[in-house]
Amino acid sequence: MSVRSSAAAFVATLVFAVCGPLHTGSDGQLLPSTAHAQSKSRTSQGQPAQKSPADQLRSRVETLINRLRGRDMPEGIVKTNGRLEATQVDVAAKYAGRLATVTKDEGDEVTAGEVVATISSPETEAQLRAAAAQLIKAKQALAEALAIIDQRKSDLDFFKTDFERGVFLLEHGNIPKQTVDQRRNKFEAAAAGLVAANAQRDQADAAIKAAQADVERVQSILVDLVLVSPRSGRVQYRLARAGEVVAAGQRVLTILDLKDVYMTIYLPANVAGQLTLGDEARAILDPVPQYVLPLTISFVATEAQFTPKSVETPEEREKLMFRVKLQADPAVLDKYHRRVKTGVRGLGFVRTDPKIRWPDDLAVKLPQ
Repeated sequence: MSVRSSAAAFVATLVFAVCGPLHTGSDGQLLPSTAHAQSKSRTSQGQPAQKSPADQLRSRVETLINRLRGRDMPEGIVKTNGRLEATQVDVAAKYAGRLATVTKDEGDEVTAGEVVATISSPETEAQLRAAAAQLIKAKQALAEALAIIDQRKSDLDFFKTDFERGVFLLEHGNIPKQTVDQRRNKFEAAAAGLVAANAQRDQADAAIKAAQADVERVQSILVDLVLVSPRSGRVQYRLARAGEVVAAGQRVLTILDLKDVYMTIYLPANVAGQLTLGDEARAILDPVPQYVLPLTISFVATEAQFTPKSVETPEEREKLMFRVKLQADPAVLDKYHRRVKTGVRGLGFVRTDPKIRWPDDLAVKLPQ
């Protein structure tokens, strides 16, 4: 009740300032003194009033309030409240372990690829040493298999020559057939031994590849234990400290991408439907109202906010509010990134038609 009384008193004060004291008309309505006098004069002269005194009063009060609140905008320029935001990127641990170092604190600037934290994992380091030893063992097995192949090839050549000589002597009756059969058996055994040696070499090759893959796997784990910033920006939150044990997937830092800053605003359906993606926009932030920032309309939501998804009447459709994203100019952000503060409130300005000229007070003005 106190809030309503204060509001009523404020409106009454505005009415009195604009229109003077109020009087009761013939129909019981409260009229300003000037409107009351004009009404009596017109009634006595028999002239009909062109506009209702109540409508005149309402129009004058609304004009005053709008001027005080700064809501009057040129035709086609729409103003609404907004909030400055930036894309947030989390730096998280891929594997569990103990944080050895955290090199950045809240508010620090970081660059893409910079080391921001490290995780200690003696178990993983031991696995790497074991995988490296297994790789050496597999390479030694390959060397042994190659040596056996050379030996089997030498044996095969000898027994092949011996067998062919026996066949020649058998044809001339110089040796018995039994001796030739023995030489054939040795030749075939040497051939089989060469095949087995080749298979052993293939197994050694496969073992080397498996050991190499295991080494690379463990090395990749060690690489992921060194946390780097995926983007350039500013640390927004530090969620863990050195010495703490973190779980897999746990966030360590949250970084703001200062090259992806935008203002989020909400506009009614009749305005959002007229916006053009890529068109210019403007923003004035509450902490620095003397500057006008250049923005670009980069996104208009396809689904309404604040109201049900399905509406059936025109009155309900007028209440639909759509989220609009005003993207900041990357060149401006690169120059003034140290001054960018997310969460700052301000005013966003858009045009319903790209052909509409921006007023002089919304010309781009940046710090020097």
